[in-house]
Amino acid sequence: MNAVPITCGDYVTATFSRDFVAEGFDYDAVERIHHGLFDEWGHALGQSGLFTNRTVATALHSWQNDPHSLLDALLAGADEMTLKRYDIAWEALDRAARSGSDAPAAEYA
Repeated sequence: MNAVPITCGDYVTATFSRDFVAEGFDYDAVERIHHGLFDEWGHALGQSGLFTNRTVATALHSWQNDPHSLLDALLAGADEMTLKRYDIAWEALDRAARSGSDAPAAEYA
């Protein structure tokens, strides 16, 4: 039997996803993730004692390259409606970024 090592994404899912979804829709968190502000999650990974500083840095770098991967980890196991709501928010942030606007999306302001 091969043991699969836990990844930072797995840890984020295991530690944060249930509370993230249970606390209800959090536009501010989506906006922070979309803008590449991962400090709170990186800090939590570092404080867990499960990962080396290098592994946490690798996770942060990975999220910089693909911010949506952090949101995916936080939403693992969420119901279809919750996923859709977050997808709509993400798409609104993408549209705002393309248009050069820093203003929050009207549907969530």
